[in-house]
Amino acid sequence: MSNQTLQLRKQLRSQRRKLTAFQQQQHAQAVLQHLRHYPRFFSAKNIGIYLDGFGELRTQHLIELCFKHQKNVYLPMICNMNQSLRWVKISHQQYRNKRFVLHKLGMFEPMASRGLHVSCLDLLLMPLLACDLTGARMGMGGGFYDRTLTSAPYKPYRLGLAHDFQFFDEKFVRNPWDQALHGLVTPRKLMHFQRQISQ
Repeated sequence: MSNQTLQLRKQLRSQRRKLTAFQQQQHAQAVLQHLRHYPRFFSAKNIGIYLDGFGELRTQHLIELCFKHQKNVYLPMICNMNQSLRWVKISHQQYRNKRFVLHKLGMFEPMASRGLHVSCLDLLLMPLLACDLTGARMGMGGGFYDRTLTSAPYKPYRLGLAHDFQFFDEKFVRNPWDQALHGLVTPRKLMHFQRQISQ
C-alpha cells in the first residue's frame, strides 16, 4: 500500500469522525430519501447491511426501512477461519433490543455461531472510505468485503453508502482482487457505474 493511499485513508477516517451528530443525521436522511425511490431496493428480498460505528453513513433508519417493507435483513459477522464475512439474518426485535456482541476490531456483530454465504443476498449495502468514478471502492483496509465477494459464485448487487466527500471524480489504482461497486449513494448523488462488473 502506497504512502499516498495510507495518507488518504487516515484523512478520510479523521474527516468521518469529525462529523457532528446533526450532520450525520442529515446525511442519513438524504440517503434514505434516495433509497425510498430506488428500484433495486424494492425488488430485493434479502439485504445485507452494516452496523455503523466508525463514522460511516448511519444505517439505523435504513434498517428500519428494510423491516417496514418486509425485507430479510442480514448483518456481517467475521469468520475467524478465513477472515471473510458471513451473513446473519436478524429479526426486528433482535435489532431493537441491540442483541449484538462487540468484536475485538471495534464493530458490533449479531449474536450467532454461524451465518450464510454472501451469495444468499440480493442487495449488499456497503460501507467505504472512498469511491472513484468507475465504482472502485476503498475499504477500511482489512479486505473483508473483497475476500468475501471474491469467493462468491453469485455476487449480489453492490451499492456503496457514503458521505459526499468520500466520492472522488478520478480513477484509483486498483488491485486484481478489488471488488467494485455497481452503484453509490451519497446525500447529493445517486450513481450507477456503467462498466461491466462480473456477477
